Amino acid sequence: MIPRYSRPEMTAIWSPETKFRIWFEIEANACDALAELGVIPASAAATIWEKGGAAEFDVERIDTIEREVKHDVIAFLTHLAEFVGPDARFIHQGMTSSDVLDTCLNVQLARAADLLLADIDLLLAAIRRRAFEHKMTPCIGRSHGIHAEPVTFGLKMAEAYAEFTRCRERLVAARREVATCAISGAVGTFANIDPAVEEHVAKAMGLAVEPVSTQVIPRDRHAMFFATLGVIASSVERLAVEIRHLQRTEVLEAEEYFSPGQKGSSAMPHKRNPVLSENLTGLARMVRAYALPAMENVALWHERDISHSSVERMIGPDATVTLDFALVRLAGVVDKLLVYPARMEKNLNALGGLVHSQRVLLALTQKGSSREDAYRLVQRNAMPVWEKGGDFLANLKADKDVKAYLTDGELESLFDLGYHLKHVDTIFRRVFGSTEA
Repeated sequence: MIPRYSRPEMTAIWSPETKFRIWFEIEANACDALAELGVIPASAAATIWEKGGAAEFDVERIDTIEREVKHDVIAFLTHLAEFVGPDARFIHQGMTSSDVLDTCLNVQLARAADLLLADIDLLLAAIRRRAFEHKMTPCIGRSHGIHAEPVTFGLKMAEAYAEFTRCRERLVAARREVATCAISGAVGTFANIDPAVEEHVAKAMGLAVEPVSTQVIPRDRHAMFFATLGVIASSVERLAVEIRHLQRTEVLEAEEYFSPGQKGSSAMPHKRNPVLSENLTGLARMVRAYALPAMENVALWHERDISHSSVERMIGPDATVTLDFALVRLAGVVDKLLVYPARMEKNLNALGGLVHSQRVLLALTQKGSSREDAYRLVQRNAMPVWEKGGDFLANLKADKDVKAYLTDGELESLFDLGYHLKHVDTIFRRVFGSTEA
């Protein structure tokens, strides 16, 4: 997590100050429940909220204590006692460190997910606007990077919209799955703390009760959360790669906005490079990389070990901060993307009409030709155009074997661009629920 690829609202979730405030709220809410059960005095619970709630936790002081005691939660509790006074003895009754650490982590992940969901909404809005703007802007569709058949730029955007809609749904599910609370004590048996405490803390912190924990919340939940972030990052990269390809000089159907005064190269003043999209590809690699250690965290020893701890201290902030930055950057790229319909038309016509070859093939079969013969006839008229240039339609009209099936007028009708776009509205209705912006 470095400032260059970080946004303040997300990084604040992972600050030590935020973490210690959440730790306090977990402990104080637990004290409220313990007081209701008669385990600790109600006056003590009130004092803990009053003095701890007003405290400004000193991160450096906590770190100093931790260097001595070699335990982060104990260091925090020691510092908290400095504010609370004698009633601090009632804090952490029947709890274990993981109750605090795991519940806090899940609060942070849930908050991070909320920001990421807002980011996706921002991106979806930008994609939707560009999709309708270019709903009927024709361009060449490519398979294997090679010209195939006509599509529209709006359809490219519709594909991205549908994909990020699925990403959003997955993240909602992952947030729900990871947002659980465990206040169950050592090895998760509630031997020294009533399950009612867990229920109270969960409700107060906006979490669900973990049905069964060991000494930790099961890490399959976290594995799914980080895997979901990895899938979202992959979708970010897919759209970024599409933009990078479209910006290539030989293609140049779209390009990233190039601001006044921007420089593309230290050596070549003419350069306008897709640096933002390339950056998104790199960031996506990092977010995906965090998914594997999250999966490896699932297999802890018996009721717990701490092999997962160091991993989560890094991947929690890094994965969420990086994806947050990437989603907002992609939204900006899409919003300001320069689109060149004239260049799209030029590229669409670059192969002399070969993009209509399938229609000719199908028409020949419908007129009685076998598929094998039809394919041979179309290919023998297509390859000269591919290799040397020329006019595919003219070649077909000059081929007596083709003319045995199709008249000139029938052949010309097969080169209608509108034929390929006749179901654009159907696709838009499926994706957006409407054919109008």
